Amino acid sequence: MAEAHEARLTAAGNEMSASFLAAKKRSDETLAKLEENPGKFTMLTGDRPTGRLHLGHFFGSIKERVAMQNRGVNTNIIIADYQVITDRDTTEHIDDNVLNLVIDYMAAGIDPERTMIFTHSAIPAENQLMLPFLSLVTEAELHRNPTVKSEMESSGHALTGLLLTYPVHQACDILFCKANVVPIGKDNLPHVEITRTIARRFNERYAKKNPIFPEPAAILSNAPEIPGLDGRKMSKSYGNSIMLGATAEETAKLIKKSPTDSDRNITFDPENRPQVAALLTTAGLVTGRDPAEIAEEIGNGGGGALKAYVTESVNEFLAPHRERREELAKDMDTIRDILHDGNRRANAIANETLDQVREAMGMRYDR
Repeated sequence: MAEAHEARLTAAGNEMSASFLAAKKRSDETLAKLEENPGKFTMLTGDRPTGRLHLGHFFGSIKERVAMQNRGVNTNIIIADYQVITDRDTTEHIDDNVLNLVIDYMAAGIDPERTMIFTHSAIPAENQLMLPFLSLVTEAELHRNPTVKSEMESSGHALTGLLLTYPVHQACDILFCKANVVPIGKDNLPHVEITRTIARRFNERYAKKNPIFPEPAAILSNAPEIPGLDGRKMSKSYGNSIMLGATAEETAKLIKKSPTDSDRNITFDPENRPQVAALLTTAGLVTGRDPAEIAEEIGNGGGGALKAYVTESVNEFLAPHRERREELAKDMDTIRDILHDGNRRANAIANETLDQVREAMGMRYDR
């Protein structure tokens, strides 16, 4: 019995490995085509408005969104406000969080004229796609999704219907605007895979002659995993993140409190000295330098010298963002107008897609 269990685990591991390799190949091929003709591609990505954005968000996704926009890709960013309640019991501060996401996007270089920024809750037709899409997946497929499993474990919540169907809701986000590229990290690959499955099954079942949905390709991010100031993953919930909108003083205070170790000689050793390595990684990202080179330069200066270097580097890097952010926040009416316009544009697209879906399913009775 133990041998059979081990064989099943090995087979599952091999299947996941093969799936990743296929996705990586598709990602590389798609990127090459995108570089040649960016205008043929539509990108969808987004964030949950559970708090402010931090350096991890900037280097992990926002920087690439700006690059895609500037290449000429049709870029779309969803603020997934409905997804806040997948694992939380409150929507307190959600209005403030949503507006501050828009400010951070724009301060980082997102142009609302070229990138559509919108919210889940304001696009009824997009959410209505959930109904036909849910009929295209099985309960077992939803339970197998690793993100659903990890979110449920980390939240401590009972499994809600919304969390279980989270991957299908993401498929609605991606497919309502016919996005064909989705930049993600490796951990989120199963979401794009189930979106591809839903698109394929819908086309096969209802739209064989005239397929409605593309099968989007995941653009696998090359961004390094950005550790928090304590060596763990950078996360708002751990309190180890440098927020993009933090003041220079707040940033200095946070870095000063971050743990190091008793060895005065600074070396870059992520495995044996994760906390020191986290600070060096942060400094390397914001300066564009090799963390090992920074460590060698600091040498026997100890944790104090390291923290001083990180503080100066981070504050210098964030100064232009903070300046733009402060200017944008002076006119919140304009920020609301930008969101309103993005929602208007998204509604027009979602209504058209839903009409196509109903037409394909024989559910247009208004003609």
